[in-house]
Order: sequence, then C-alpha cells, then structure tokens
Amino acid sequence: MKICIYGAGAIGGYVGLLLAEGGAEVSLIARGAHLAAIREEGLRLLFKDGEEKHARLPASDNPADFGPQDVVVNCLKAHQAWEVAEDMAPLLGAETAVVTAQNGVPWWYFYGLEGPYRDYRLKSVDPGDRQWRAIGPERIIGGTVYPATEIAAPGVIKHIYGNAFGLGEPNGEKTARLAAVAEAFEAGGIKVRLYDDIRDDIWLKLWGNLSFNPLSALTRATLDVVATDPGTRNIARAMMVEAEEVAKRLGVSFRVDVDRRIEGAAKVGAHRTSMLQDLEKGRTLELDAILTAVQEIARLVDVETPTIDMILGLTQQMARVAGVYPAFESA
Repeated sequence: MKICIYGAGAIGGYVGLLLAEGGAEVSLIARGAHLAAIREEGLRLLFKDGEEKHARLPASDNPADFGPQDVVVNCLKAHQAWEVAEDMAPLLGAETAVVTAQNGVPWWYFYGLEGPYRDYRLKSVDPGDRQWRAIGPERIIGGTVYPATEIAAPGVIKHIYGNAFGLGEPNGEKTARLAAVAEAFEAGGIKVRLYDDIRDDIWLKLWGNLSFNPLSALTRATLDVVATDPGTRNIARAMMVEAEEVAKRLGVSFRVDVDRRIEGAAKVGAHRTSMLQDLEKGRTLELDAILTAVQEIARLVDVETPTIDMILGLTQQMARVAGVYPAFESA
C-alpha cells in the first residue's frame, strides 16, 4: 500500500515511521530543517524506555515527487491543511482515501450527516469551501489521534505517551478501504479502534482539547494542573458541559461522563498541551478547529455557550498580541 504522510512533523513522523515498519510504502511531505534532516540522516523515533527506531524514507516538500497514492494521511494542523488543500492534488488518484488526523472539528463533519444540517460547510475551518472542493468529502476516512509526540530535534521524534488511533467512515460503513487502512496501521504497531460513528470519538477527543488546550495556553500550566486546580478544573468542566449540549443536538453519544474525562486527563501528568507548546514556540494556534468551530455549531443548533465564548475571546486576544493567530481571519 502506498501511503503519503502529508505533514511529517511530530505525529506525522511517528505514524509514517511505524507504517513503514509495518510494510507500507511510505513517503513523507515535510519542510525546512526537519525535511533536510530526514533526507540526510533519516527519521528517528525515541521512546521513554530507551527504545529507538530509525528509517530512511522518501521525503520532499513537493507532492508531485510522489504521484497518486492509495492513502494520504493528513497530519497538518487544521489551518495548515486549509492553506495547502490544492497542493495535495498530485497525490490524489481516482480511488485515493484521505485520513484526517487533526485536532478539533474536521471540515467534512456534516458530510452526509442525517438531519437538517446535512452537508453544511463549516466556515470556521474551511472558509470558501476550499478543502471540500479540492479534496472532496467522499475521499475522507475520519481519524482521532491519541498519541502525544514532539519534535525533539530536526529529524527526531520523541514519543511521550499513547499509541491509539480512532478510524471510521463518515457514513459508518465498514468499507474495504477502511479495513485496509486499519490493517496497515496495526501492522506498524498502532492500536486501531474502528467506530460506527467516528463523530462520537471526535467529540470525546475534542472535549478535552477545547477546554484544556486554551486554559493551558492562557495559564502556562501543564495538563495535570489544569485538570486538578479547582479554578481551572471548574472552568474546563463548564466548557465541556456546554460542548456536550451542542454535540447532543447533533445526535452524538459520549461513552464517558465529564468528570471521568477530566480525571483521565489529570492522570496523563505534567504534559504541556499542543497549544501551549505552539504558543511557546511562536507557532500559529489551532483555535478555529478546536473552539471557533464549536461556537459556530452552537449558533447553528441554538445552544448558548457563555464559558466557551469567554475563553475563546481571551485566547484569541492573547494569540493576536503574541502574533500567533492570523488563522482564517483574512480569508
């Protein structure tokens, strides 16, 4: 199976190396010093227990170098994926599937969704319907990413915890292409959970991201602190309760309750959320997919979200001052 990892950063590099170990024909789209290091020295993956994996994989910043793929795994952040939607074209053959592996609400969320909002286009994550037109929602296999990784140095990925991925077709079918993707992931040692409704798992993951990520960025506190300090825990809980009401209006079911979800986050320990890491490194924050999209959907389904609105406003202003929130504002 030919698989291209579009965005071979922390998560993308981790996934790509493990897929290659499992026997897939993997190519990487990367950029800058990270790309140069991969080309010169290969890609290294470091684990907490001292285990190390290394692979030399084809890598480029030009998708045309690799041609049509069986699968593209898009590991870019949501705003980056929007920016390069048309650039993916050389990788897309007639039957190419695209696995979305971003945090937050995906641009295709309402594709084929039964009910009054079927095929609604989310302006907050896909202004101008750019991805809907350039990629096409019919290509999508939904993904939820649970491992935590970071780039320790150019060409070097550090694994922090987790190895589970959720996968599912937007329509819930158990298709041959879904089975093939799951098999490739599992061959590389990635634990796959297949969902009849991947949207349920998207919301479960989003539940934590929409609360813990902005609160950690605002306070500079690690996940264990945000989830246990009474002040931030109460704010996170209020945000999650509001988001739960939004999701339920769309027919979403949560397999755990709010407090269990918070306790699970607390057990992760002194982890710096991806949003806090981005803020510290001066990188654009992925606020729109994680928070603005929830606000947009809340307005659509007529649910009030005062706590989400307040934290979003504060985080947007903080990010603008820091110069890390151009996002889609100019689109």
